[in-house]
Amino acid sequence: MTKYLISFPSGAMDVPAEGLHVVADASHAVVEEAKKAGVWVFGGGIDESVPPVLVDGDGTVTEGTYPQTRQIEGGYTVLEVPTRDEALEWAAKIAVACRCPQEVRAFQHDPAS
Repeated sequence: MTKYLISFPSGAMDVPAEGLHVVADASHAVVEEAKKAGVWVFGGGIDESVPPVLVDGDGTVTEGTYPQTRQIEGGYTVLEVPTRDEALEWAAKIAVACRCPQEVRAFQHDPAS
């Protein structure tokens, strides 16, 4: 089976603050459905209040990130499913719950992970 990253940037969710609890309840329902189906691997949102850092091989910590990843934020889900079509079906469920389109990417197969 292949693992898929299903994600969206935080700016894509255009939900008024008073409606966030409805979105949270809907997204939690999809999470529970994915867990019951046995396809859930991991999910969560990037805590945008914590700035990113780069850690070098010698342990040196530098504030910031790679220029090309400056905008990594939002919500992420990793599912493991047998087909791309099934990943797209789950992405549609997440899109409905979160009220925004979802990006879908396949992880390369690595037998060690």
